[in-house]
Amino acid sequence: MLHILAQSLAQTGTEAGEFLDGLKAIGAGLGYGLAAVGPGVGIGIVVGNAISAMARQPESAGMVRTTMFLGIAFTEALALIGFVVFILLLP
Repeated sequence: MLHILAQSLAQTGTEAGEFLDGLKAIGAGLGYGLAAVGPGVGIGIVVGNAISAMARQPESAGMVRTTMFLGIAFTEALALIGFVVFILLLP
């Protein structure tokens, strides 16, 4: 629906260009916000399960902690990729 609105405004002149730029900014902001939700939930799950594992077997805490940090790094990489993709799509 926004695409049809943007096409109709694109024919009216310079105001349409500003409107399209605004729609692009809103889309990029929403896209990055949605891209950040998944990794946020993922990091919460990783840390929660690591704490649970360390509570059950304290002697394996070192290995669990190392694995937890690897999981956090890989999950955070998804957020950074989402950020870069939406910044590249903005202009």
